[in-house]
Amino acid sequence: MNAKPVIRGDVREVTYSREHWKLLQELRSRAAKIMESLEREGLSTIVHGSIARGDIKKNSDIDIVIPYPVPSFKVEIALERYGYNLQKREIVQATPAHAIKAHIYIDERTVVTFPLVELTRTEREFYKFGGELSLKELLKGIRVPGVNKNLLLIIPTSKGHIEMPVMGREPEVAKIIGVSINIVNERVRILTRRDQIGRTGVYLKRELAPNEAFEKVLREIALKDPAVRRRIKGLNSI
Repeated sequence: MNAKPVIRGDVREVTYSREHWKLLQELRSRAAKIMESLEREGLSTIVHGSIARGDIKKNSDIDIVIPYPVPSFKVEIALERYGYNLQKREIVQATPAHAIKAHIYIDERTVVTFPLVELTRTEREFYKFGGELSLKELLKGIRVPGVNKNLLLIIPTSKGHIEMPVMGREPEVAKIIGVSINIVNERVRILTRRDQIGRTGVYLKRELAPNEAFEKVLREIALKDPAVRRRIKGLNSI
């Protein structure tokens, strides 16, 4: 079930239980081990979403991102070298205008993502909008503010977090997180539209066979799809 945006409501303080803190530590520890494996091979990473904010649930994903284009074989070799099995690999593009990304699933809820094209400023800010941490920050136990899929701004506290609806507070939210107003307005527009008309799917989603390389498959797709071709400019440089 898709998360419904919270349109209005009061500021609310949430106190975490002992079980919540324990689960958060477990998820952050798992994320850190994967990030350490990638960074030993020279790949800078961030962890994105609820693990960075702290408002995790039992079914929360571990979203690790390399926020810049990198040859896919380097990522795969780094993960396999440290004992991670690659359960699924896929190319995803949300809309024809959005960046094309590679997803490598270690398990059902653990994914390593990296763009196959250069990210725009707004696309890069998407991760900070939702909350992001470097490995160094993660190991220090830092949590950061960010917005969840319900369009609630999550502000970490020593006891848990404070949450408030984003809509109607867009400039304030942008300032608190440290992003442009453009990304805040874009996410409000996308998530409220999705709530109104339902999830419409993604423009491109292609699972790779074990012997296929991300870059080769993407070039094959681009030969048939002008929209994809426009977004892979510069792919030959990586």
